[in-house]
Amino acid sequence: MEIKRSIESAIKSAFAHYPVITITGPRQSGKTTLVKMLFPDKPHCSLEDPDIRRFAESDPRAFLAGFPDGAVFDEVQRVPDLLSYIQGIVDDKKKNGLFVLTGSSNLLLMKSVSQSLAGRCAIFTLLPFSMKESSGIAEIDNAMSCILRGGYPKFITSDEEIPDFFANYINTYVERDVHQLLNIKDSLLFTNFLQLIVGRIGTILDVTSISNDTGVSTKTVMEWLSILHTSYICFLLPPWYENRGKRLVKSPKLYFYDTGLACALAGIKTVGQLMHDPLRGGLFENLVVLEKMKQSFNAGERPDLYFYRDSKGVEVDMVEHSGRKLFPTEIKSSATFNPDFCKNLHKFAERYADKCEHPSVVYCGKDAFTFKGVTFTPFSSLG
Repeated sequence: MEIKRSIESAIKSAFAHYPVITITGPRQSGKTTLVKMLFPDKPHCSLEDPDIRRFAESDPRAFLAGFPDGAVFDEVQRVPDLLSYIQGIVDDKKKNGLFVLTGSSNLLLMKSVSQSLAGRCAIFTLLPFSMKESSGIAEIDNAMSCILRGGYPKFITSDEEIPDFFANYINTYVERDVHQLLNIKDSLLFTNFLQLIVGRIGTILDVTSISNDTGVSTKTVMEWLSILHTSYICFLLPPWYENRGKRLVKSPKLYFYDTGLACALAGIKTVGQLMHDPLRGGLFENLVVLEKMKQSFNAGERPDLYFYRDSKGVEVDMVEHSGRKLFPTEIKSSATFNPDFCKNLHKFAERYADKCEHPSVVYCGKDAFTFKGVTFTPFSSLG
């Protein structure tokens, strides 16, 4: 089943203006399917294949000579030196629309791209299905179902239930990719670490607390979090400060790139269980922040998202920075309207009166309306 991806038009446009485009994202997010659909006339090679990878590593010039008009190379971070030779080709040909590169390791791939293809390459991030993309094949009116299901294409588009999809995903991809990047001798310890940080979704990151609870050093905690970010498992949402330096040093909030995977790690298997789980609010918040991120990525833009919390405890769940404007959003898993949902938004609007626009609440109710200058948006409208 082919599902039109929202990012398609941005990628097609960039390919007409750049010799190389790079698409990163989690494993199983649909990168290979997308590039085969968008570029059916380009030869396709996966550098996960040991024989192809060995050829590309041992004789990159001969390997690339087989693709005079360019090609699609999957998992190109497996042969990072190849990018230097691709640079030479695109500089000689001076032609756009040559190579499409994909990769599931953000750090390794971006480091190689920035070193070899700066100015020659447009970069995109493809995350699992957004609600809009999955709306034609899966229910999007029930927020708890959306959280539990997540967005991985294979899981959503399969005609049959895939037993233990997330358990297999963790075993096959998460642990394998992590072991490629880190020499972790105790797999059980790392699995416990994953399960522990799921319980911190939507909370301000406390590295010392995680270190104490897992029995590993704070340095190791930071290394593992970095690798989870590199592998598109977790991401950190920074706090909003007008001073950019403070955004970098103040503690961020922790979220997952897929709520279905987070539920699996937390042992949440049914909607009924999720409805009564303490993580319900954090997972709903995760889903809404993730949807906003996907909207930006699918438009070919980098998300400029934050949360807000001042010294008096006034907190706003999500703040989008666009131009000179700030768009604050409170995220509530309640299906019932409560005027208290607006309190922090009003305080934020007073604090940033010259910048704040369109304060809103995303909630699980069904009605859209405005109350005291705050727009209430049903969750289902995100799709």
